[in-house]
Amino acid sequence: MSAARGPSPESRPSGASRGWLRFAASGAPLVALILAAAALAPWVAPYGEAQFVGGVWDPPNLQHWLGTDNLGRDMFTRLLFGARNTVTLAALATVLAFGLGVTLGFCAAAVGGWVDALVSRAIEILLSVPVLISALMVLSVLGNSLPVLIATIGLLESTRVYTIARAVARGIVVREFVAAARLRGEGLAWVLVREILPNALAPLAAEGGLRFSFIFLFVASLSFLGLGIQPPAADWGSMVRENAQAINFGLAAPLYPATAIALLTIGVNRLVDHYLAAEARP
Repeated sequence: MSAARGPSPESRPSGASRGWLRFAASGAPLVALILAAAALAPWVAPYGEAQFVGGVWDPPNLQHWLGTDNLGRDMFTRLLFGARNTVTLAALATVLAFGLGVTLGFCAAAVGGWVDALVSRAIEILLSVPVLISALMVLSVLGNSLPVLIATIGLLESTRVYTIARAVARGIVVREFVAAARLRGEGLAWVLVREILPNALAPLAAEGGLRFSFIFLFVASLSFLGLGIQPPAADWGSMVRENAQAINFGLAAPLYPATAIALLTIGVNRLVDHYLAAEARP
């Protein structure tokens, strides 16, 4: 009996092919496609964001590729504008959360003492309240305009970023190069920006992708509850809520925005996994 042979060299994928396969599996093409659709929505959408073009829940056809929604608006157009609105809101809230969380976390770890204890206890108090309940309380009092939404979500999510940033920074501030910078007389700003931040980029980048996914789902949840982006502006979460009754008639209208939410979340998580795997390779 002859020994089993492996695949011939000709049948094995080349290095370039393996690279493209890894790139395709990383989620980057999917995320790039959704971001491109969001950025180009005003130019590629066949109709206006709130334009009435047909009947209620018309089936897909040549004029309306995904049919119409509960008010007769083109579903494909609404998906494109929904991507623009939802992703932009989630991205701005993520930037705010990281700006606050990383700054506070690094300062608490670098200064230590009573500053670290005071800030950490305040963050723990905020973390003890479920984020959705906190958001509902704030939005019910201040309203749900876009600046209030961004500020509320950013502030609440910055507490999660703080815990990661502080933990990472505490492992860096005890290193020799930080001690040498302090002995040279460098100030706090220098230590934070030139010593701690470059050595914390990898874990913070991974947390950034995951935090964007959480914030994106949080925005969709608030919109589903009627507290997110308000009509007639399109938003994937509110589109699911508005078209939920179509399921009773065997129609797929609410499945389109729900699928878009799932695809973007999966794509971002795959991209983060790919990044972490690349960082772990020698």
